[in-house]
Amino acid sequence: MILLAGIAAGALNAVGGGGSFVALSALVAGGLPPVTANATATVALLPGNATSAWVYRKQVHAFEHPSTLRLTLASVLGGAIGAGLLLLLPSASFEAAVPWLLAFATLVLAFGKRLTKAMRLGPAGPVAILVVQFVLSIYGGYFGGAVGVMMLAFWSATTSLDTARGTPLRVIQVGAVFFTAALIFLFAADVLDQTRHLVAMLCGAMIGGYFGAHLVRRLPAAVLRVLVVGTAVAMTVLFFVRAFG
Repeated sequence: MILLAGIAAGALNAVGGGGSFVALSALVAGGLPPVTANATATVALLPGNATSAWVYRKQVHAFEHPSTLRLTLASVLGGAIGAGLLLLLPSASFEAAVPWLLAFATLVLAFGKRLTKAMRLGPAGPVAILVVQFVLSIYGGYFGGAVGVMMLAFWSATTSLDTARGTPLRVIQVGAVFFTAALIFLFAADVLDQTRHLVAMLCGAMIGGYFGAHLVRRLPAAVLRVLVVGTAVAMTVLFFVRAFG
């Protein structure tokens, strides 16, 4: 089950985000506590994200200002802080927040484009882009659900980078967030104690990440959107039933 969930999660992340929903749900269903499941999912999805980044490597469009290096540094620092918050705050607070974080991320997935158009923000300067990237990366290190979609929404609203051209950059920046968080989780959390769960999710995510990055070029955008949003809605409902049912 976890291997198949990893394939689905890796493919969803390559397509448009939302893989964390599937990974977290599968690991919790497999018996892991939510905090451990979230940390394990972050570590396991990283290689799949790297696989997608390799496929996209020749298609990256970046900003002129700030540079990709500075943007990545903001992602790395934010991811580290978010991961630290996950480990330092009481686990009960994360468990209580998960359904609401999922609901928030689902709304972003479903209505992010409309929100972007409604906001009609003007061009953002380099400092503003870095600050927002840093804040989003903190969220990504702590939870991660739909953080790539949030990045794309902000870039689309405030820069000349559209969704299609921004997808490769999204994959790289989400990878930077997950890389930092994963390093912290490997040494400070009990991720390595969950060997079977970790290996199954990791292998699945790599398979899904590779084929998902190729699949995104062939499927219609509407079909991809239904897949991502439908998965997010289903996982959110399951977590609300689990928490309050």
